[in-house]
Amino acid sequence: MFVLENGANKGEDSRLQAISEAIRVVPHFPKQGIMFQDITTLLLDPKAFKDTVDIFVDHYRDMDISVVAGVEARGFIFGSSIAIGIGAKFVPLCKPGKLPGEVISEKYVLEYGTDCLEMHVGAVEPCERVIIMDDLVATGGTLSAAIRLLERAGAEVVECACVIGLSDLKVRRKLNGKPLYILLEPRQVENGF
Repeated sequence: MFVLENGANKGEDSRLQAISEAIRVVPHFPKQGIMFQDITTLLLDPKAFKDTVDIFVDHYRDMDISVVAGVEARGFIFGSSIAIGIGAKFVPLCKPGKLPGEVISEKYVLEYGTDCLEMHVGAVEPCERVIIMDDLVATGGTLSAAIRLLERAGAEVVECACVIGLSDLKVRRKLNGKPLYILLEPRQVENGF
């Protein structure tokens, strides 16, 4: 477990090995060369899933966080559980057309095209302290868009958090100085799990 902020690493937690082993690695999915980190197998292991949520709750419990914003869809799974654990509200950040009513949106560039995140108008109040949760960060593009969206609404983004992430300087640059808290680096295996 570590915080990617000025290169500082956090200490190891004895639960991390079981969490890592509960995540299936699927080689060459969805395309050749990708080692897909499948968190659905983590969700099938109640102890590992609870430990994952508990580590995040322990980290954020005393940080005066009022909002956990979860990125569709896997960020909803972890984010809503963490929000309950720290007594914060949960705000879904969705793909276009998924939220009824008035929304604000933020477009961002992907490797092969563009995408967009949307949030209900009024979901966050100015100056609310927010963490952004997703299951995995690879390039930082989606988290960067989430930061811009929440800051446009007046929120203070305190940190981004992911279960799995790359410890890459390029990712940190995209987050405009916001800390990135990740539990695990991606596992590499030959034949999957």
